[in-house]
Amino acid sequence: MYHSIMEYREQIITTAKKLGAFRPKEIRAPRALLSELVHEGVLERSGRGLYRMLSFEPSEHHSLVEVSTRIPHAAISLLSALQFHGIGTQSPREVWVTINVRARKPRLEYPPLRIMRASGTALSEGMEYHEIEGRKVPIYSVEKTLADCFKYRNKIGLDVALEALKEAWAAKRVNMDSLWKHAQECRVTNVIRPYIEAIQ
Repeated sequence: MYHSIMEYREQIITTAKKLGAFRPKEIRAPRALLSELVHEGVLERSGRGLYRMLSFEPSEHHSLVEVSTRIPHAAISLLSALQFHGIGTQSPREVWVTINVRARKPRLEYPPLRIMRASGTALSEGMEYHEIEGRKVPIYSVEKTLADCFKYRNKIGLDVALEALKEAWAAKRVNMDSLWKHAQECRVTNVIRPYIEAIQ
């Protein structure tokens, strides 16, 4: 019995090393054993119902991993997506996410969230999955993010949307067909058209 417990501990530790953050149900670990590992200094609680290896060195995008772990149905969007893609100069204090219009409002102690809501193709299209700290995190593509920036220009500022569009275009990071498709989904074709014509 003791041998099987030791094996189970090692299995939990091995899995935890692969993930930047995890929830107990993801590795089928009983709370008592997790508490024991926390007490021993092997694991630490990084948030409510969230654990990670104490020796783990988080990446610059660790907050996105924590949000994705706690809210798997949320997509990283807008300013947080721009920052991940390395576009623009924004450094948001909150993690910007988009969830379904009918989804319950997430409750997180940390990191702070900025929640946007969408439905249909405006929610599902343009989703990419990027591996961060061993976990696949849903993040909107560059083109989808640019279209969203113009859609929510009153919330983030038109200057931010323009800066992102110009920088992405200059860096050859934009597929214009894809951008136009997302602009149509977001119903901002008339808004974005003159700016696209100007940079072209």
